[in-house]
Formats: sequence, C-alpha cells, structure tokens
Amino acid sequence: MGFLEKWSPAKEMDRFRREFDDLIDRFGFDRDFFGGRERRALEPAIETCIEDGKFIVRTDLPGIDPKDVDIKVAGDLLTIKGSREDKRETKKGDYFRREIHYGSFERAVTLPAGVKAEDLKATYRNGVLELSAPMPKEATPKEVKIQVDGAEH
Repeated sequence: MGFLEKWSPAKEMDRFRREFDDLIDRFGFDRDFFGGRERRALEPAIETCIEDGKFIVRTDLPGIDPKDVDIKVAGDLLTIKGSREDKRETKKGDYFRREIHYGSFERAVTLPAGVKAEDLKATYRNGVLELSAPMPKEATPKEVKIQVDGAEH
C-alpha cells in the first residue's frame, strides 16, 4: 500500500529525463545525436513500503561497496548517495555490449510524517541496502469501509 508524497519539480524532471533516456535506448538513437551523455548515469532501483508496522526503503546497489554510500536525512527527505567506479583500463572498442553503468548516483525519498531519522536502521545484504524505521501508530494506514448509497448488493 502506498502513501502520498509531496510533489517535487526536481523529481518530475528526473522522471522525465529517465523516460526520455529510455525512449532513446529503445529506438537505438546515438546519444551524441542529442548532445547527451555517452551512457546513462547509474540509477539504482528503489522501493518503499510499510511492512509489519515499519517503513521500509530498499535500494538495489549491486557491486557497490557500502562504504561508498552516504545516507542523510534533512527534514523529511531521506537521501541516498554513492558511486560505482570502473577500475579497469579499457577502450570503448573493447566491449561488445556494455549495460553496467558506472558513476555517481543520488536518490531521495520523502519520509512519512512521524518517522524519525534517529530511528532508521540500515542493513546491506546481497547488494540490497535496506533502511527501516518504526511507523507511528497514528501514521499507519487504516482500511475504512465506505457505504455507497444506491449501490446494488
């Protein structure tokens, strides 16, 4: 079950850029044609949910050393930053296919009301960073039945 997030123009621009990049990749256009980057920035997948009374954030970070990840909270915004560096010396022509992205990344999530930064616990297993914090009882979603007049049973 999801929850409402505050609208952010920066997040919308980031979403638009990702969708545009996906279109360029899908149709096989050369990025240089658009004056863009040679390859897409590293954008780890992220999911948020509420499980067993806890707010959970999971981020896929395969091949990234947890020491290279920075987690901060400012106000109600949780930010995860890091980088994956390509340590090998190779030329562009050495690859037949290259889909692994290198470079820095930054992902941000709005914390639900009442979730405290000091309660966040982090674990890193099998390339997945998981952050969790208890959800306040008053912020936990509740199911409410609504009676609709005139509805057939």
